[in-house]
Amino acid sequence: MCTGIVENAKVSGSGKGPDGWYPLDQASVSYDHPDHAQSGRAIIIDFLNEAVGPKARIAVELTPESARNLVHAILASLSRGEGEGVRAKDEPPQ
Repeated sequence: MCTGIVENAKVSGSGKGPDGWYPLDQASVSYDHPDHAQSGRAIIIDFLNEAVGPKARIAVELTPESARNLVHAILASLSRGEGEGVRAKDEPPQ
C-alpha cells in the first residue's frame, strides 16, 4: 500500500546527469516503499527540472534513519556556514 505522503518544494540549484549539468527547480520528497533501497519504507527525494522532464531528474532513496541523519547534517552545515556554530551530531566540541 502506498502512503501518498508527498511534499514538494521549489528549489534553485544544479544537478548532474548523464548529459552533464542542468538547473533544478523542483524537489519532491515522499515517504513510501522504495524501489531499490533495502528498507520497508524510505524517504524518496526527486530533484528535477520541470521544463526538461524526467530526463533531468535525480532520484535518491534513503532509509528513514539515513534521511534524519542527512537532515541533521544539512542543518549543521548551514548553521556553521552561516556562523551560528552548531555542530554535527558526531562532531566533537572545538
